[in-house]
Amino acid sequence: MNDFSTMPQDTHRLELVGREQLNISGVEDVERFDETGIVMSTAAGTLVITGEDLHIGKLSLDGGELHVDGRIDSISYEDQPSGRGGFFSRLFR
Repeated sequence: MNDFSTMPQDTHRLELVGREQLNISGVEDVERFDETGIVMSTAAGTLVITGEDLHIGKLSLDGGELHVDGRIDSISYEDQPSGRGGFFSRLFR
């Protein structure tokens, strides 16, 4: 059985409980957030969460943990480097 408390900090993990709660490890930085979207840098790349009434319940960049509550509609990774005028600017207009 895996012991997640001994995982290296650069390990990335997602745990989705229903569509209402998301626990993420390996978070390096939160780039943007509002009630309809969260964009963050993780050990596995840029992660984009979209939904409604999204709230960050806990954020610990030292520990690399983020907990999101709300209705989660999508979870996706952005493969291309982010830049001005790209995906993120269209997402948060």
